[in-house]
Amino acid sequence: MTKAVVLGAAGGIGQPLSLLLKTSPLISELSLYDIVNAPGVAADLSHIATPAKVEGHLPPPKGEGLGKALTGADIVIIPAGVPRKPGVTRDDLFKINAGIVRDLATGIAKNAPQAFVLVISNPVNSTVPIVAEVFKQHGVFDSKKLFGVTTLDVVRASTFASEVIGDLSLSSAISIPVVGGHSGVTIVPLLSQSSHPLPADLTADKLKELTTRVQFGGDEVVKAKEGTGSATLSMAYAGAEFASKLLRAIKGEKGIVAPSFVHLSADAEGGKVVQKEIGAPLEYFSARVELGENGINKILPIGPVSTYEQGLLTAAVPELKINIETGVSFVQGPKL
Repeated sequence: MTKAVVLGAAGGIGQPLSLLLKTSPLISELSLYDIVNAPGVAADLSHIATPAKVEGHLPPPKGEGLGKALTGADIVIIPAGVPRKPGVTRDDLFKINAGIVRDLATGIAKNAPQAFVLVISNPVNSTVPIVAEVFKQHGVFDSKKLFGVTTLDVVRASTFASEVIGDLSLSSAISIPVVGGHSGVTIVPLLSQSSHPLPADLTADKLKELTTRVQFGGDEVVKAKEGTGSATLSMAYAGAEFASKLLRAIKGEKGIVAPSFVHLSADAEGGKVVQKEIGAPLEYFSARVELGENGINKILPIGPVSTYEQGLLTAAVPELKINIETGVSFVQGPKL
């Protein structure tokens, strides 16, 4: 029996994510929480002929609240928050989404402290540290069980690389590690490590163009939707993909590796290797992670990179440092 909880289930990411989770044979109970419409989404999904039992929860006075939604949770996925709009950066979203994530993290700490927690709410580089700091305050922080979902960057890299290769049928087979963080220049696709070689005649300009498209793929969607939303459907797909990999690993499947934005103490030895590779003592970094029954089994090294990619890593570090500190200080308060 596996209970999955979606916090922010009635939103643009939450609804398609909940749909995908309802179709998963790995989930027996699906609990949906939002400030509005969660029971309606649950009722709709409950008609689908798959095993997972679905319940929707609202805050009081209309519902029994966050605690009821979270009780007994094995895995909690957080897509809650406001979406990006044209001209709005992930940092612009911070003040609103940070408060939402802090309050949800408090609910998890009190009602489901043993759950695996997957953070989708942007800016991930800051919201993951917020969740960690809240958990620390409640004495329930387990770095092996906290994940920032960066899977969409990996999905984009695979898809866009298949377009460059000229064969979209390869998109699900291509594996390209994406490390660093989950916004703009902190997103570092390691195209040199692609499982499928890129065209030999790919120029340096075209390589840069491909890299930039992966880094700023979200902007492409925001622009195309003309102010009506952001990358919700592809993010839901990516979130469900990572959740599925984690659930398979929890249930005992071996050898599952996926990039995620994690606290590097989850594997002290592996974390130190990554810190040495990037030349900075960052507490958090998106690295390839081997998943296991307890969450993070190993943090894998970045490995060999091209000169161009080394430059991208160098550019990512100071931005990541600021993002992480922003999240930590939101909970701890500013340092005097």
